[in-house]
Amino acid sequence: MGGFYRSHLAFRLPLMRLRPLLALALAFCLTFIAAPTSVSAAFVLGGERGNAQFAETVNTGQAGQCTSLPDGSSGSISADGSIKDLCLQPTEVFVKIATKKRQKADFVPAKIISPRFNTSIGEVYGDLSGGKFTEKGGLDFALFTVLGPTGEEYPLVFSAKNLVADASGKSIAPGTEFTGTTFVPSYRTGDFLDPKSRAKDTGVDYAQGLVALGGDDEELARENIKQDLTGNGVMTLSIDSVDSNTNEFSGTFVAVQPSDNDLGSKDPVDIKITGKLYGRKA
Repeated sequence: MGGFYRSHLAFRLPLMRLRPLLALALAFCLTFIAAPTSVSAAFVLGGERGNAQFAETVNTGQAGQCTSLPDGSSGSISADGSIKDLCLQPTEVFVKIATKKRQKADFVPAKIISPRFNTSIGEVYGDLSGGKFTEKGGLDFALFTVLGPTGEEYPLVFSAKNLVADASGKSIAPGTEFTGTTFVPSYRTGDFLDPKSRAKDTGVDYAQGLVALGGDDEELARENIKQDLTGNGVMTLSIDSVDSNTNEFSGTFVAVQPSDNDLGSKDPVDIKITGKLYGRKA
């Protein structure tokens, strides 16, 4: 009897050691058996995650595209109330530089080198009173970089923050234009610590290899002592199409704003951004 017990126990011990591995293999197999037929279905199936708009957009690469209305939508809606779902999608950018010596700076075409569909502003909302739009919040800024014709890169904050824009009329109709100013925050915060160990709010004023210079050189002082500088931009929203039944409108926009100043070490240049817009009156 004792010999049988010992042989039975000797058989079970290796099996017990393999049990976690067998459980892991079984779970791995069940994952593939129960997987949906497409990656998209894994996100859109289920009551808690089902969403028609999400289902139409997921994995299409179109998440950053603004809605547009059919050409010829020539309705009119009141310029009082509030606006929601304002979307601004950049399509072209220009940098104001001189491409040749002794040439006056002017806007020249540039290229967006960040992922294009990460450059849009969306879900912006605000008050609308007497043809005056006051932005209150939303996904109202986007960070991206453009490449100028000289090969220099210009980071910027494309911003609709604190937009206060007056319309050319008391209703929103094709031909209406909203023009106003925006707040452009710093591309980096005052706590940003760059590879040379410089920062504005952390008490580090100098890169360690330049301490002996004492900051007497103005150019080095700008490079080492960081400043959390902000700016202002000008934006114009031009309405081309209006659907009075759904209170939707679409059109184009033009924004001119400063590029990044590297926390005070560089002089910013003006960036002109043009593109599509869409919005809906609440």
